[in-house]
Amino acid sequence: MRPDNLSHLAAFASVARHASFRKAGAELTLTTSAISYAIRSLEERLGVVLFHRTTRSVSLTEAGQRLLERLEPALFDVGEALEEMNNFRATPAGTLRVNMPRVAAQLLMPALLPRFLARYPDIHFEAVDNDGLIDIVASGFDAGIRFHEHVPEDMIAVPMGGQQQGACVASPDHIAKHGVPMHPNDLFQHDCIRFRFPSGRLYKWEFEQGPKKLELDVRGRVTFGDLRLALDAAMAGIGYTLVLEDQVTELVAAGRLVRVLEDWCPPYPGFVLYYPRQRRVTSALRAFIEFVRDENAA
Repeated sequence: MRPDNLSHLAAFASVARHASFRKAGAELTLTTSAISYAIRSLEERLGVVLFHRTTRSVSLTEAGQRLLERLEPALFDVGEALEEMNNFRATPAGTLRVNMPRVAAQLLMPALLPRFLARYPDIHFEAVDNDGLIDIVASGFDAGIRFHEHVPEDMIAVPMGGQQQGACVASPDHIAKHGVPMHPNDLFQHDCIRFRFPSGRLYKWEFEQGPKKLELDVRGRVTFGDLRLALDAAMAGIGYTLVLEDQVTELVAAGRLVRVLEDWCPPYPGFVLYYPRQRRVTSALRAFIEFVRDENAA
């Protein structure tokens, strides 16, 4: 086998998996043009067309489907063989790709990542922040970080970062001008800074006190897709916003924001690290799982 055959076959399998040259390039850390060249070279060598291509879609031809069926088990075996070589190393190695929402990247990574990298100097960590709910396997990630309720049932979940708690906040100036809501329903009389998920759905503000649970579709003239921008708007006096307590602890202590309705914001389970139950766990991912569990026990 020519030296470049394996890389071209890996590019083919990735394009087939993602139905996208761009996403295959992201998974393999190659440019789209490099992926296109690999597929074109493979097709020329085999003398068959492997993909139907249009400006909007990529799909396998019959020949491409047959090649993929024969190729995937072989590539899996190659990956297993290479991963077994890490057992002969003194420390785990490799690249670990983890998908997470922006808020998890903001709250968890600054404290955890330096300690993890110091413990495992041969591991490369790639964190991709994305607030959308994605298929981590199809997107080429080893693992993901989400709130537990957003994790698919066929995944293994490991708690990380401890409990979280909501925080309804506004600037001191805004509160001085517009007053303090004494009950969550009072928020309907105030300007609220809302959050929209990548799916297009608006977040309904959640409050809880004992057996009482509320989901409010609050009103407001400003909506963001990034909680950090919502915080900036709150500090600018635009209105109330609902974020995580850990995001505002220092801002509240500094007097830039004021918390309200604290008795309606109880703690709840926080983030989890999750990964596929039926997929090979690389040495880099295994090391990160053990690290997260050690952090939980500390």
